Amino acid sequence: MKKLFIGGLAAIALYTVIPTMIGKTASIGIRQKGNLPNTLALTFDDGPNPLYTPQLLDLLKMHDISATFFVVGEKAAAYPDLIRRMHEEGHEIGVHHFRHISNWLLSPSAYRRQLTKSIQVISGITGERPSYYRPPWGHFNLCSLFFREQLQVIMWSHIPRDWKKGITEAELYSRLDEAGGDGDFILLHDCGETFGADREAPAVMLRALEPFILDRKEKGIRFLTVTPLAGTEHLEKGAVEWYSEF
Repeated sequence: MKKLFIGGLAAIALYTVIPTMIGKTASIGIRQKGNLPNTLALTFDDGPNPLYTPQLLDLLKMHDISATFFVVGEKAAAYPDLIRRMHEEGHEIGVHHFRHISNWLLSPSAYRRQLTKSIQVISGITGERPSYYRPPWGHFNLCSLFFREQLQVIMWSHIPRDWKKGITEAELYSRLDEAGGDGDFILLHDCGETFGADREAPAVMLRALEPFILDRKEKGIRFLTVTPLAGTEHLEKGAVEWYSEF
C-alpha cells in the first residue's frame, strides 16, 4: 500500500510539478522576456471583464500603447465586443484556457479541449488564430509542456502580484517600478474574478498603471506587444490545425 501511495505521488509529480518547474525555467519554446533594449511588454490575464477591460483599453489608447491579452475563452465568448475592440486597436490576443483552470487538473484530452475551444472563439471573433498561450497560474502538465511548440508559450519576467487583496496603489506602483526597460514581460490582470483574487484589484491596478506608463515614457522606454519585443512571428495557421480533431 505504501509503495502504491509513493508511486501515485511520483506519477502526479511527473505529470504536474516537474513539467511546471521545467516550464518556468526552460528557454526553448518558452519566452519569459524580450530581447530589445529600452522596451517593456504589458500583458494582461484573466479577462475580458465588462467593467475593467474597457477602462484599461481607454487608458492604453490614451497613451498610444499596444499590449498583449491572454483571455479566458468563455469570457471572450460572453464579451465578443471587447475582444473585437482589442483586435481593432492593435493589441495581441493569446489563449489562457477556455475556463480559468490549472493544467494540474486537466487530462491530456481536457487540456487540448481547453485550447481548441479558446482558439475557435478568438478566431471566430477576430478572424485570426491566436499564436500565443499562457497557462493559468503558470502551471504546466506533461502534455502542455510536450505540445508547447504548437502555440508560442509566453510566461513573464516581472509579476507585481496585482491581484492580491489589500494591495495599495502605492505598493503596486513600487512593485511595477522594479521592472527594468530591457524587454521585461510584465504580468497584470484586468479581471479579479478568479480563485484567490480580489474582485476590485483591477481598479487599483489601473490607478497604479498610468503613472508607471508616464514615468517609463519620460525615460524613453517603449511599450510593445509580445511579437516585436520577443523577436517572434505569428505561427502559420496550419501550425495549430492539429487541435481541430478534439
